[in-house]
Amino acid sequence: MISSAFAQAPAGGGDAGMMNILFIVLMFVIIYFLMIRPQMKRAKEHRTMLEALQKGDEVITAGGVLGRVSKMGEAYVTIEIAPNTEVSVQKSAVQTVLPKGTLKSIQ
Repeated sequence: MISSAFAQAPAGGGDAGMMNILFIVLMFVIIYFLMIRPQMKRAKEHRTMLEALQKGDEVITAGGVLGRVSKMGEAYVTIEIAPNTEVSVQKSAVQTVLPKGTLKSIQ
């Protein structure tokens, strides 16, 4: 009474599984090139900028504070933001090194 045709796998079922796997791999490749790789490049540029940081450089911190580097440490940098006014910040908080003379043109 029961037909054995119901127990058989549908024709062409192997191709659909392969397409799903290919789709997932393609999504990971797209995510890598659009998100992960640019972030790694930015992190590398920031790391090299921090390694090249020297006393006397004019910088902007992550909080938007502009100043001149007066002291360097392993993890902290002291920035002079006004005459006789210095602030210590983490080295990683330095976002940008400005061209020389930028602070004078702003004031």
